[in-house]
Amino acid sequence: MIPIRTRGGASPRFSRQAVAEAPASRVVSRPVPEKEAKDARGYQLEQLRRRYSPSETDLENGDVRLLFNLSPSDPDFPFPLDRLECELHVPAGYPRQAPQLHVKNTDIPRGFAINIERGWDKLVQEKRGATLLALTNALDRNLESFLSEKKAETVKLTIFKDTRPLDDGASVGQTTECPAQPVPKPSAAARPYVPEESYSREQIAEAKSRRAQEVRQLEARMGRLPLYHKSIDGIVYTLPLEPKQRSDLPDGLQHIQSVQLIIPLLYPLQSLRILLNDVESKDAEPLEELFTQKAAEQKQRSLMSHLNYLAQHLHVLAKQARPPPETHGTVAEVPSGADQEAEEAEHSSELGAGRGHVHVIPRPPEWTLDDGTDASSEDTSDGEDGEEGGATVEPQQADEPSLSTQTRELGTAMSFPSIELHGIELLQVSILNLSVKCDRCKTLNEIAGLKDQLEKPSSCKKCASPFTIRFRQEFVHQHLNRAGFIDAAGCAVADLLPR
Repeated sequence: MIPIRTRGGASPRFSRQAVAEAPASRVVSRPVPEKEAKDARGYQLEQLRRRYSPSETDLENGDVRLLFNLSPSDPDFPFPLDRLECELHVPAGYPRQAPQLHVKNTDIPRGFAINIERGWDKLVQEKRGATLLALTNALDRNLESFLSEKKAETVKLTIFKDTRPLDDGASVGQTTECPAQPVPKPSAAARPYVPEESYSREQIAEAKSRRAQEVRQLEARMGRLPLYHKSIDGIVYTLPLEPKQRSDLPDGLQHIQSVQLIIPLLYPLQSLRILLNDVESKDAEPLEELFTQKAAEQKQRSLMSHLNYLAQHLHVLAKQARPPPETHGTVAEVPSGADQEAEEAEHSSELGAGRGHVHVIPRPPEWTLDDGTDASSEDTSDGEDGEEGGATVEPQQADEPSLSTQTRELGTAMSFPSIELHGIELLQVSILNLSVKCDRCKTLNEIAGLKDQLEKPSSCKKCASPFTIRFRQEFVHQHLNRAGFIDAAGCAVADLLPR
């Protein structure tokens, strides 16, 4: 559009062109240099030589293999990748034959390297006629999206040496070769078709709404912390991670300081994934896969709940992800990992005696209520896992106040199981912001500005069902880690919100 200034200093008005698109007769193609027209392959190889100074190898069939390093040009590149070690195979029949790329980095898991190689092949198909340098630049621009995809499935082949004793007729040093028997190919019926999972418009809209809400909560709580970083597309978040029991972690995980949280666009319909920073791949990959399984099983948790669960139980997940020890002649039983340490302690007595591989983990004393009953481990995990105070639903029978408090123990208790007060005598929550779930339609609603003994009525933003919330405050000190109780009518407490 071309701005046209009117008389008298009035604001400019804009006029559109008479033709939306230029005529095809006036569209000309990019001029091709004379050297490229004569020898396109040699001209494009020379471009790569001037740009990257690769290590070049001429193969017997006329093909050329180039080895060079590609450094990400994006200053906000979220992954800890200094350079991409590329092996580019340019066939003798290029450009009729497509060039092939192989990623040689040893610090990148093979599954993600396959994603980069597949992305290169996709660029070659989409940008037909582009030069090798243009394809390399396109790879640089799309490197973040390729690494953000789900890791490709890989298969590891292990060869076991036959150590059985030789027969009487065979002598040491002799080998017997048997003709390879043809392996029957599996029929089509042996591999049933698995359709891709599809979602309705209502599911997608609900997932996008929940993702936006939980991402806002995540950014409000973690945005000012060191090591925080958000990718341009809003999918990868680099967040600081401080494990609860760092001393119990394996040696390969002792120096972990941050984690990359990958939030798909259709979260929670698509699984949440993590990448551990400053950790070797062999130590990180089993734990990352285990966390993905746990996150898929607990889709009702919020992003902050998943992050707090990781920080609180990283040492437990590391033990569960550790491969079982090799045994000879016996079968070792490996206990399946529970979601919480409390569940292991509750069920360990039922497993029977003589099971030496079962370790009883006692529950912390702060998880035991004053009346001698135990809080629900499931409700505790749905909260903030101890970092911001987990919401724990207590029994409704305790009408009399306990000795340590004058507040009736009814409703939802807000506690800080792992709190440590240094130089602080009393701690109180003056203003409370909550996310509550409607009992009728299960929609999340935000309630802000709750104060002590103040009953606040509201209604669901989706179904307009009324509900009320009241907060009863308590003081937190070295002998009491409970900050108060929340009375909810018509709804249930789902999460804490930042002020």
